[in-house]
Amino acid sequence: MNEIVIHDTRSGELRALRGPQEGTLGIYACGPTVYGRIHVGNARPFVVFSVLRSFLVHEGYEVSLVVNITDVNDKIYDAALAAGEPSAGLAERMIDAYRADTDGLGLGRPDHEPLASQTMDAIIDYIRTLVEGGHAYAVDGDVYFRVRSDPQYGSLSHRRLQDMDQGEGVEGAERKQDPLDFALWKARKEGEDTWWDSPWGAGRPGWHIECSAMAEELLGDGFEIHGGGSDLLFPHHENEASQTRAARGQELARLWMHNGMVQLTGEKMAKSAGNIAPLHELLDRYDAPTLVMYLISGHYRQPLAFSESQLEDAARRVRRIREALRRLAPGQASPEDMSGHKREFFAALANDFNTPAALAAMEGWIREANRRAEGVGDAELREMLGVLGLGELTPLRSADVAGQDPAALALLQERERARAERDFEAADRFRAQLRERGWEVRDGPEGPELIRA
Repeated sequence: MNEIVIHDTRSGELRALRGPQEGTLGIYACGPTVYGRIHVGNARPFVVFSVLRSFLVHEGYEVSLVVNITDVNDKIYDAALAAGEPSAGLAERMIDAYRADTDGLGLGRPDHEPLASQTMDAIIDYIRTLVEGGHAYAVDGDVYFRVRSDPQYGSLSHRRLQDMDQGEGVEGAERKQDPLDFALWKARKEGEDTWWDSPWGAGRPGWHIECSAMAEELLGDGFEIHGGGSDLLFPHHENEASQTRAARGQELARLWMHNGMVQLTGEKMAKSAGNIAPLHELLDRYDAPTLVMYLISGHYRQPLAFSESQLEDAARRVRRIREALRRLAPGQASPEDMSGHKREFFAALANDFNTPAALAAMEGWIREANRRAEGVGDAELREMLGVLGLGELTPLRSADVAGQDPAALALLQERERARAERDFEAADRFRAQLRERGWEVRDGPEGPELIRA
């Protein structure tokens, strides 16, 4: 078994995961704030951490993957007000949509999907501990965290205090003892239709404390990996790490793992920028394996360009795999001298979860299988595909061509009609036209099949 190493944002180094024998490995990844349908950029961390779990389970780990849902947030109040509906109703509707959209990727669900609204007692207890320890203070129903009470603040994002802005604008500025301080609890404002009682008055929590409480409640402190998009590094993850150190005297997670953004026109994809590609719309146009292939085609730490050509490239890669599966013996092993490609595949995933290198190794295996006329089974390829969340891929059949090249399917039907009429000259002509379009006809016991030339 390869030693598995992951790039840790805090140290900037590759760090080894603890062994599978050391108990359940906890992964917490920040999920969506449910004020609208998610876009393909939101789907990247869902795919990255789902596939990472699949790989770790294959390697013998017991994994608990937690992906939270933020259903209490300023953005939800604002979106609900604009839509003229209750904020809790909007959040519930968008939670259902999020689950339906991500179900469409075919990767299963995280082991736990906590809601902020259902973790309120733990959140309030967390804030109470920080206030009692002198790390937080209450003012007019708000509670703020004293950033300067944590001497390690900034160690995750590697920022200097003078370069930091909590992104809270002018809200509460006159009540803060220090502009760096951030909100743990916010007093209820006019127009906010959902709130909870607390020792500091009616209100609701700030964003950062929600995640610390949800992660701790399900995984404890010091769990293995805290993940999420690189856009969350500051202030969200920095604040999570700091308030946990202050409240518990230890780190929230051993490693911090951040995925790069999906980018359209050189900017990160975001609802606020208006440059989004909703996931449910893409799933109407592309199948789940194509979208998963696209989202793992780049190294998780790097930005991922979004374009139709990138999606078409992913579709072609999936089609080549399906074409290979049709030629392989189902359920059978492959020659021993092909196993080097599989070893490269798993070594790549063990080395900072390098999915592009793993895909290259798998495609090398496929090329080798294609060069061999017989004696190659699909077991090894199926094993690799299963780890990548593509285990349900089916061999390509002629019926699939209808969606890729309807004209080719029509030519095949004309060729079969000509053969039935014993017009073999016309049948050969149709076969030649298919070859010009990049298709070969393979006649088998179940009838003719089209395969890529």
